[in-house]
Amino acid sequence: MLASLLDSLHVLVDALIPAAYAQQGVPPPNPIITFLPLIVAVPVIYFLMIRPQQKRSREMRDMLGKLAKGDEVVITGGLAGRVAAIGEVYLTLEIADNVLVKAQKSAVASVLPKGTLKSL
Repeated sequence: MLASLLDSLHVLVDALIPAAYAQQGVPPPNPIITFLPLIVAVPVIYFLMIRPQQKRSREMRDMLGKLAKGDEVVITGGLAGRVAAIGEVYLTLEIADNVLVKAQKSAVASVLPKGTLKSL
């Protein structure tokens, strides 16, 4: 049993380490060249994925911080209305005359220009 385990290990080592590197006289590959794709990939991923997401998150946080009573907004469900009251987590939207709806502040998708909603 031990002999078969050692044979399996020997086959695995031969597969992972080519014989050319095991022989003397052949230098191993340069570690800089080996890790170059990883070194290049990290900044590319940062600038293409992480940084734009942080920018969108900051813009959304700023938009929610500037929300005020009377602003016209659209929430993620597509519902449009005028902000009637603002709390810590929730806001109240007036979507029609005397029709108030509570929604989470984080559900606000965009703030509309004043006068977009003619009359509620």
